[in-house]
Amino acid sequence: MDSPRLAACIITHNEADRIGPCIEALKFCDEIIVVDSHSGDATREIAARLGARVIERDWPGYRSQKQFATDAAGCDWVLSVDADERVTPALRAEIEALRGGGFAGARGWTIPRLTDYFGRFLRHGNAWPDRQIRLYDRRAARWIGYQVHEKIAVDGAVGALAAPLEHHAYRSLDDQLARLDRYASLMAAQMHAAGRRAGLAQVLLNPAWRLFRGLVIKRGVLDGWRGCMFHIAEAGYVRRKYLRLWALTRGLKS
Repeated sequence: MDSPRLAACIITHNEADRIGPCIEALKFCDEIIVVDSHSGDATREIAARLGARVIERDWPGYRSQKQFATDAAGCDWVLSVDADERVTPALRAEIEALRGGGFAGARGWTIPRLTDYFGRFLRHGNAWPDRQIRLYDRRAARWIGYQVHEKIAVDGAVGALAAPLEHHAYRSLDDQLARLDRYASLMAAQMHAAGRRAGLAQVLLNPAWRLFRGLVIKRGVLDGWRGCMFHIAEAGYVRRKYLRLWALTRGLKS
């Protein structure tokens, strides 16, 4: 019996500096689809030159764009990756072994993410293992949740792979802070639209809990100054998210 065909799906916007290595690590897939939201750089040209099928589309949000990419695939099995992620040789071998067995035993598989943070991988705290379903049978899966911090829901058994995706998340500290601020604004607006409300206690306590959980309970402090910086920035994201939701709860503009 032939092995199932596998499609890799990537959504992009201005990823010319990162899309090449991402696609090169996916050459073992039968199809590579890039859905691009009108990049102003050479993202689309680089992706097409490397053999990806490129679709240009307006930006509807992360969840909807990833669902569109999944629906555009010509294969039942999909590997969803971001442009700032790299499939490691160990992960490729694990996926190919599964494919050789027909992906038997599950309809989706979680993959841990190993985040590179200013030149070193974070191996503790909230950054690890950051498991997410990224390999799935699209006939039994849908992207759900908010338009940011989206996730896959699978109708059926979910397995767990051991080898990680490498996540090269941030180009700089400014890039990280700007991205987290944008996510905080989007999440607050969507939470408010979904009926969520926030009080002052959440604004004060939720960031403190996130910081304590990451640095102490999950031992993020063992990653040194990088772990401290990562978790302080993450706690700031939580504070801004709930502060904006608190403002929206009171009818203020966030």
